[in-house]
Amino acid sequence: MPHTSIRLREKEIRPIHDQRHDADGFAPVADDYDEVIEAVMAHDFIIFSTPIYWYGMSGYMKNFVDRWSQSLRDKRYSFKESMGQKRAYVITTGGDQPRLKGLPLIQQFQYVLSFVGTTYDGYLIGEGNKPGDILGDKRAIEDAKLLNEWLKSQQ
Repeated sequence: MPHTSIRLREKEIRPIHDQRHDADGFAPVADDYDEVIEAVMAHDFIIFSTPIYWYGMSGYMKNFVDRWSQSLRDKRYSFKESMGQKRAYVITTGGDQPRLKGLPLIQQFQYVLSFVGTTYDGYLIGEGNKPGDILGDKRAIEDAKLLNEWLKSQQ
């Protein structure tokens, strides 16, 4: 299936300097954010994947999502209009009862995606703390197979 993978940990995305209420809006930032958001906006379906860190998304993902405030005011993009034409799915994994304690992370994504008008299609939570642990979560593996089949049917 054709796709673009973006590893936020391999990109430099600076934390937001909140200038939402400044008359001139946001000052340009010299980092990789524009490249990443333009790649996201070029797709119809987005899978957000993040480990659960302290019951929320990773810092990399949080910096990225926080910068959406900048895109909302950026005259180069019709950000909310563009995101309103997209569909999204969230995949996450963690330890310490992730199917329960990961739900605030899922809810956060639901609120964020709702705000920008993106259709939220669901989530997959797996259990695993170290690399490779997820392979022992048979439920997550089966859910991933079903998700893969569903994604193929959406093309």
